[in-house]
Amino acid sequence: MITWQDFEKVDMRVGTIVKIEDFPKARNPAYKLTIDFGELGIKKSSAQITKLYKKGDLINKQIIAVVNFPPKQIADFVSEVLVLGVVLDNKEEVVLIKPGNKVKNGLRIA
Repeated sequence: MITWQDFEKVDMRVGTIVKIEDFPKARNPAYKLTIDFGELGIKKSSAQITKLYKKGDLINKQIIAVVNFPPKQIADFVSEVLVLGVVLDNKEEVVLIKPGNKVKNGLRIA
């Protein structure tokens, strides 16, 4: 069990995917995402979501990400945020978590 104070340390925000690139150097199939978090700025992330999503389906889609992890080096790319998703039973497919309605980029998840 974690405390409420522990949960409050996790900074989850809404962002919009503005650019998607293939990431052939990743160990597992992934995309490089560029995400607009409004006042927090533009951040990059590697996301293993290639099984269920085509690049064209993701552009301008809102997602939720943890924005206060330290940057993580993945091959030749630095991932700045962790995009959140539901890992399906086969552990190979991930469904992105997103707001039900369009909201302002950068809003905090509570």
